[in-house]
Amino acid sequence: MKLGVNVGYVAGPDVAERVETAVYAESLGYTSAWAAEAYGSDVPTLLSWIGARTTTLELGTAILQIPGRTPAMTAMTAATLDRLSEGRVRLGLGVSGPQVSEGWHGVKFDKPLARTREYVEIVRTILAREEPLNYAGEHFTLPLPDGPGKPLKIMLHPYRNDIPIYLAAVGPKNLELAGEIADGWLAIFFNPEQAAVSTDHLRAGREKAGKTMEGFDIVPTVPVVIGDDLEECAQMVRAYTALYVGGMGSRKQNFYNALARRMGFEDAAQKIQDLFLDKKQGEAAAAVPFELVDQTALIGPKERIAERLHAYAEAGVTTLAVSTFGSTHEERAHVLRTVADAFETTGLGE
Repeated sequence: MKLGVNVGYVAGPDVAERVETAVYAESLGYTSAWAAEAYGSDVPTLLSWIGARTTTLELGTAILQIPGRTPAMTAMTAATLDRLSEGRVRLGLGVSGPQVSEGWHGVKFDKPLARTREYVEIVRTILAREEPLNYAGEHFTLPLPDGPGKPLKIMLHPYRNDIPIYLAAVGPKNLELAGEIADGWLAIFFNPEQAAVSTDHLRAGREKAGKTMEGFDIVPTVPVVIGDDLEECAQMVRAYTALYVGGMGSRKQNFYNALARRMGFEDAAQKIQDLFLDKKQGEAAAAVPFELVDQTALIGPKERIAERLHAYAEAGVTTLAVSTFGSTHEERAHVLRTVADAFETTGLGE
C-alpha cells in the first residue's frame, strides 16, 4: 500500500497553501497528490502548480468532471500535463451529480453509465494516437455527421499512450463498470471491514473484461483527524459526512445516501437527509453516528491510526489518499507527518 494526499477542491483563498501541502507530502514520501473540483477551483490548474513544484509526486485528478469537458478536451489536458510532468498523471473521471451537471454545466444527467463508457473509449482512442478519431455512439458522434468536421488525430505526441484511467464510483453498476473499463477506482466513505460491499462489484467487472484484480489500483480518499479524544475528532468530520449523505443529490437520487444505507445506516441516512434538505445543516451533522465516521475515517492518536492502516491494506487498498482536516497548512502538515510516521511503523510500504 502507498500513501497519497488529496488536497480537495478549494472554495476559499487558500489554494496556494494546498500546493504547499502537496509539496510537503512529497518530502515525507507520499507518492501521489489528488485534486478535486466541484464549482470552485479546477483540477488541472491546481495540479499544474503542484507538478511544477515537485519531481516524483504523481498527479491524480479526483475527479475531472465528465459533464464539464468534452472527451477530446480531457484527453488534451491529460496528455499535456503528462508530458510536462514526464509521465506522472493519473486520470480520474466521474459524472459528478445531477445538481452540478445540470445546474452548473448545463448538461443533462442522463444515462451516466453509458455516457462514461463512451467517454473513456474516446479518451483512450485519442491518447493511443493510432488513427484519426472516428466515433459513433449513443452520446458522442465524432465528427458530427453532415458537416464540415473531419477526423483528427491529437497533434501532441503523448508522453504515454496509456495514461491510467480511474473512475469515481459509488453504486453497484458504476463499480462494475469501473472494474471493467478502468485501471483504478476512486472511493469515498470506504469502510475496510465492509470492503466487499464495493469490491465484489469491481471484481465482477474485471472478470467481465477477462482480467483479475492484479494491478488494479483501489484509492479511497480517507479523512484524517489526529487527537486523543475520539468524539472530538469525529465531530470535525460530521459536517463533511452530512454534506454528502444529506445534500449531494435529491431525496430521490443521492448515491452517498444510498451507500450509507447499504452500510447499515438506513435510519441515520434518512434522518441526515431530511434535516439537511430542510436547511438544518447543523442538526444533520449532529445526526451523523460516531460509528459511521469511525468506519470511514482515520481518527485518534498515531497508534490507533497505525492499527487502522492495517485494515485498509487487508481490504485491498493499494493507494490511501489522506484528506487532511485542517484549516491551515501547518495543521495539514501535522496530519501528513503523523500519518507518515504511523505508516512507517506498520511496514506496509515495504
